[in-house]
Amino acid sequence: MRSSLLFAAALAACTCPPEPKSPATAPKVVETKPEPPPEPAKPPEPSPEDKLAAQAKQFAADLEAPLRKLIVDASVAEWSFETDITPEHEEAAAKANAVQSAGITKLIAEAHEFDAVADRLDPETRRKLLLLKYYPVPAAPSDPKLNDELATVAAAMNAGYGRGVCTTAKVKGKDSETCKNVDVYSKILARSRKPAELLAAWQTWHDTVGREERDLFGRYVALANQGAKELGFASVADQWRGGYDMPSDAFEADVDRLWGQVKPLYQQLHCYTRRQLNKKYGDKIAPKTGPIPAHLLGNMWAQTWDNLYPELEPYKGVAPIDVTPELVKRFQPTKDDPAAGAKGMVKIGEGFYTSLGMAPLPPTFWERSQLVQPPPPKQVVCHASSWDVTYSDDLRLKMCIEPKQEDLMTIHHELGHSYYFQAYYQLPIIYQNGANDGFHEAIGDTIRLSVTPEYLHDRGLLAKVDTGDKAVLNHQMEMALEKVAFLPFGLLIDKWRWDVFSGKVAPDQYNQHWWDLRREYQGVAPPSPRAATDFDPGAKYHVAANVPYMRYFLAAILQFQFHRALCRKAGFTGPLYQCSIYGNKDAGAAFQKMLALGQSKPWQDALETLTGERDMDASALLEYFAPLQKWLEDQNKGQACGW
Repeated sequence: MRSSLLFAAALAACTCPPEPKSPATAPKVVETKPEPPPEPAKPPEPSPEDKLAAQAKQFAADLEAPLRKLIVDASVAEWSFETDITPEHEEAAAKANAVQSAGITKLIAEAHEFDAVADRLDPETRRKLLLLKYYPVPAAPSDPKLNDELATVAAAMNAGYGRGVCTTAKVKGKDSETCKNVDVYSKILARSRKPAELLAAWQTWHDTVGREERDLFGRYVALANQGAKELGFASVADQWRGGYDMPSDAFEADVDRLWGQVKPLYQQLHCYTRRQLNKKYGDKIAPKTGPIPAHLLGNMWAQTWDNLYPELEPYKGVAPIDVTPELVKRFQPTKDDPAAGAKGMVKIGEGFYTSLGMAPLPPTFWERSQLVQPPPPKQVVCHASSWDVTYSDDLRLKMCIEPKQEDLMTIHHELGHSYYFQAYYQLPIIYQNGANDGFHEAIGDTIRLSVTPEYLHDRGLLAKVDTGDKAVLNHQMEMALEKVAFLPFGLLIDKWRWDVFSGKVAPDQYNQHWWDLRREYQGVAPPSPRAATDFDPGAKYHVAANVPYMRYFLAAILQFQFHRALCRKAGFTGPLYQCSIYGNKDAGAAFQKMLALGQSKPWQDALETLTGERDMDASALLEYFAPLQKWLEDQNKGQACGW
């Protein structure tokens, strides 16, 4: 009994876990499935505008390949044609240009489909589409036959200009054709001082080449305008003026503003020149008042007057700045290489750019360039031009170089294009252009402003340098006869074409309007009566080749603005006309930074990158020529200036 109680007590005090219940009495475990996550909210359906913006971005991204092929194919064909004028090359160039015009016009039309969503596009897409719409190619009519005709007419005008004045004579019983290009007649105007000889050369070129272009040009205007209107432009004039990162009317007003800045200086130069010509030729040939007869100004188009420097030199007896004798001595062709002398002159120009820290010209430049005029019967376009033929650092120079100072200066100018090409060739092809077309022309001319007498002396081309006031004024006069005299001509060619393309001037008034503008802006008149059947604008290469010309006026302003900025970068503090940036790497780096932008940014941004300014401004030009302007004003006191 005792044991049983002890057991019971022990059991009562036990802390062991209770015995498990039988399975029959265990609670049921209910498994619960987790709630499925809520379905993500569907993104809103893109709006039609968003879809169109996405398509625009893809279009711009895909633009490179088709645009590159169109541009390069036409460039290759045009190079072949201009360096070997044959019917076959003319036909091939016309065909390639027709394909290019049609292809780019089609791309432009497609780009216009995205106009409604321009404000939704990212900056790069918007920039590419804008540049495409204003791409500098004749807008092709949508009708393939008319497009082919446009290209054929353009090629025929260019070929006619390149061939020049041709005559046929019997040689050994067979007809033999002899052609003289513009250089033949230009040399007469530059060197002769016989009025009858000057008039004959002027008339022969204008009456032959100019008249031959007249009907072709009229047809070109109609066809090009049709293509422009199909793309939504009022005319080719509207298309040309609109490609400057500003409204076309604002651009035209800006051009007029720049002309207003420089006009007083030009008028003083005109006044002095007219008086000196009157002293030389008398009232009958060179009147004391009114416009100057165009054939007396030493140039086929009276666009520059530097060939008159001997007559207009302010001070006689001062050592001239003329490196031609030294060039003749040093740069002649050799028996093995007709281009040896020309290559030597180009090497001098290349040396300026490499002194700034820029790369040498590629080996292919020397292999592929046309540097001298080939012997007959081969015909070429000698008008100097620089090319990146395949837009891939395929740099080439097309020029018929002679050992003379003028050609050395032209080389420095043309290589400016080459180094611009080289700075941006790795950008998308739509950006492979100057910030605006005036920039491209201004680069080499900016370098030329640094080709000072001191620079020429350092290069061993000039024996000594006179730094006296008289020598300074002589040099300024020589520069002004090229750069200041050019300003109104650079302006009026496209003012004339804007009026023609816009329909303000009818075909039977083309020639009259040309001379009206030349009188208004240049103070120049034709040397003989002209008729409506004449077409004197066609005697100028850029009209025959349909090359917009406003770029040259802008370049004439911009080069001084660039020069002033580069001289400041170089730490130069003297008079602007004395500055040369030769050998200055800081100036070269600043220049290269702007060049590398190509057309990827608006020109105002590119200008600000170099100069810190966003407006084109002629004050630097006036600063450069300040000594000459004061001298001219003193010389012209008491004279009835103007025309």
